[in-house]
Amino acid sequence: MSTDAIVLLKSDHKEIRKLFRDFRGAGPDARVEKGRIVDKIIEALTVHTYIENEVMYPDVRELAPDLEDDILESYEEHHVADVLVTELAGMKPDDERFDAKATVLIETVEHHIEEEEQEWFPKVREELGRKRLQEMGVRLLELKEKAPRSPAQPSALKKTVDAVLD
Repeated sequence: MSTDAIVLLKSDHKEIRKLFRDFRGAGPDARVEKGRIVDKIIEALTVHTYIENEVMYPDVRELAPDLEDDILESYEEHHVADVLVTELAGMKPDDERFDAKATVLIETVEHHIEEEEQEWFPKVREELGRKRLQEMGVRLLELKEKAPRSPAQPSALKKTVDAVLD
């Protein structure tokens, strides 16, 4: 397994995209199945945004200050996703707006993933180089084990984002 931070994050993206396809493929009457899929989406996104916010974004911000605007935009996109995830976590699959909220979350995250993979990751790779990305990847893997799995779990995420944006 590679410890390159970008490779690891792209692997997460692949898993998340599969969950999105599963949700879309479940059909309009598959409420129970959609609920289980959304639970998996919530866990995957909670872990992923946590490790990016705790390791990737602060490190890139420090080591590649010219990417500051990209990082701030990414924090805001994560914030929007976190709000939707928190709201979805409190809903039942038969709630009137469950499918609509899940769809908006999926579209928001797909946009974010596309920007990261197509625009941001190539810049980060060029700025940081292989060795730093591997070091960062080791820390991502370590933190992933301890990361919150749901928005209800206490997390340093809010403190981290607030500290960065203040």
